[in-house]
Amino acid sequence: MILGTPDTQHTHIRVNHGRMEVANPLHELVVNEILPGLGIPPARFWTMLEEILSELAPKNNILLLKRYKLQAEIDTWHQSRCDAPHDHAQYKKFLQKIGYLLPEGPDFTVTTENVDDEIAHIAGPQLVVPVKNARYALNASNARWGSLYDALYGADVIPETDGAEKTGGYNPTRGARVIAYGRKLLDEAAPLIHGSHAQATAYQILEGALEITLQDGRVSQLQDPTRCIGYNGSAQAPSEVLLRNNGLHIIIQVDATHPVGKTDLAHVKDLVIESAITTIQDCEDSVAAADGADKTEVYRNWLGLMRATLSDTFEKNGRQVTRTLVPDLKFISLAGESLTLHGRSLLLVRNVGHLMTNEAVLLNGEEVPEGILDAVFTATISLYDLRGIAPLRNSRTGSMYIVKPKMHGPEEVAFACAIFDKVEDLLQLPRFSLKIGIMDEERRTTVNLKECIRAAKDRIIFINTGFLDRTGDEIHTSMEAGVMVRKEAMKQERWMKAYENWNVDIGLACGLQGRAQIGKGMWPKPDLMREMVNSKQAHLLAGASTAWVPSPTAATIHAIHYHQVNVWLVQNQIKTRPRASLDDILTLPLLGDTPLTREQVQAELDNNCQGILGYVVRWIDLGIGCSKVPDINDVGLMEDRATLRISSQHIANWLRHDYVRRRHVLETFKRMAVVVDRQNANDPVYKPMAPNFDESVAFQAACELVFGGVHQPSGYTEPVLHRRRRELKAAAKEGTA
Repeated sequence: MILGTPDTQHTHIRVNHGRMEVANPLHELVVNEILPGLGIPPARFWTMLEEILSELAPKNNILLLKRYKLQAEIDTWHQSRCDAPHDHAQYKKFLQKIGYLLPEGPDFTVTTENVDDEIAHIAGPQLVVPVKNARYALNASNARWGSLYDALYGADVIPETDGAEKTGGYNPTRGARVIAYGRKLLDEAAPLIHGSHAQATAYQILEGALEITLQDGRVSQLQDPTRCIGYNGSAQAPSEVLLRNNGLHIIIQVDATHPVGKTDLAHVKDLVIESAITTIQDCEDSVAAADGADKTEVYRNWLGLMRATLSDTFEKNGRQVTRTLVPDLKFISLAGESLTLHGRSLLLVRNVGHLMTNEAVLLNGEEVPEGILDAVFTATISLYDLRGIAPLRNSRTGSMYIVKPKMHGPEEVAFACAIFDKVEDLLQLPRFSLKIGIMDEERRTTVNLKECIRAAKDRIIFINTGFLDRTGDEIHTSMEAGVMVRKEAMKQERWMKAYENWNVDIGLACGLQGRAQIGKGMWPKPDLMREMVNSKQAHLLAGASTAWVPSPTAATIHAIHYHQVNVWLVQNQIKTRPRASLDDILTLPLLGDTPLTREQVQAELDNNCQGILGYVVRWIDLGIGCSKVPDINDVGLMEDRATLRISSQHIANWLRHDYVRRRHVLETFKRMAVVVDRQNANDPVYKPMAPNFDESVAFQAACELVFGGVHQPSGYTEPVLHRRRRELKAAAKEGTA
């Protein structure tokens, strides 16, 4: 049955299936695009979806009610002791009493099977990209291999000094420094018995081994001959030489006719680096999907990736470019046999958490949990890969990888696994086909991490840490305890270092090595690659087998770190150290008696308010869930809802304890709105917030996130953003926006 009047907008028309009402764009996607290639009758699909929602939606709500109950008890505990110094021992006992801090069970080892090598055995960079944007989704999927020369030439890793500036055309001085940088990497990843790759004049395969002719006429070999595994072209003069180090590949491309190759001693035109080993195609934090039409876009792009049909046409450098998924790479092994390497990043998909509902599907007239919808729809679409229907494969082991964010404790992890059980039954998949990545970004998950992993021990393929969301939850959980330290100072607090180490310690103790990724967070400054090179190696030295990067270029540059550090040896060493302290993790990041100057307080407000507005105005007005947003110093930072959560919760905390006044914050918001308007002045579709603040839905949304931040569930920003985005879209349809 079609619901709605003849003049109803297409996106508001709903199709009735039993007690469900499905937004028409989503219904058409399922019936016309998803199901026909899978042989699943639409009636059966809708019936099973209704059964899953009817059974699991009430359980979802019970878990959310438990969150609210625990938070209320913690708030009351702090309020009742507001005039006394914080008693850590009593606080810990209280958390145990109310069931926030659970008993730790016996040791165990995870048993996840059929995991692709990119997750289980290869350490390397990980991209996170909004799947709602087809171009970004394709760029990330194709970022498995990247030109090192292009990445270095365009980045600030190579200083623009002494004639090495990035000019309009090719600058040979800068190019020479890029080539020298690349040769240094070759010497680290595949060192020679004598000499350097910088002295090479020719590469050839002789008797199943790589030989390198040097400038002085000598012939050298690799110190470890097994690091050369293949080639293309003729053995005597290969066009490509394939190296492998620490599980990652480097392709030496040789072409004497190429503008770069013809000036190179060995005619090397480029080094192609295995870069984004895995990519999270995101339905959550980096996506603005507030209604059924938005969710349809998200699912359609995931469908295109799984069917290998996604394409996007755009203009670049004055010409039309169409992007599609790239094929696998073919080589000849040293034994003369065919050798194929995966051409694309292994894709994971991030579903939304348990909190949000979406009007894409109504059950008994009510919105249903969006996380359940994501599990059903993304898994159904993944059948094209799992059944081998598509011409290009994602998983070669028959697994689908779902990253699940914002879960609070082992009960919620177990519930996510129960959802996956139901979906597997719906789709007639073998048990544990759907794997789970647990994002350790909520305090209740951190302190109970071992039990969270136990709840998913047959499915788990990923844990990670994330400073932003984790700090947002830290602030909200302890909102009533007192005034928090400045946002940047959080990184030096006792709980933060312990949290980062605890995640790795617990993961290794539970046997994740060889079965699952242990990850670290995003590098937020996509234009500052030199700074990333100098600092992000720390993630590997902390035991991370993957770490997030904001772009394909960043993935290629970050991949250098994985050639320099053997993560598995680092992890083996970490296994011998004492576990991080739970007491440190539970140490509250309170400002205490440390005074801040008026200038420091204002600087903190300016920074937070500007960042909030810069992100929210794009989310609300343009539906952009993640982008490079200039900070208060005009440095472009990758922003998503995690950054928004910490900034809004931080100001809310200072307001809650009268450390700043509402009038003061509002004045700062208005002043920073002028800054954000100026930063976006060259965007033709941008709508300024100042001076008509009352008429700007985005400005009002930003204020609501802060002034109502104490009451937002777990400090999440999604409820406000989704409601305000719908408000703006409705006004646009009525012609009042």
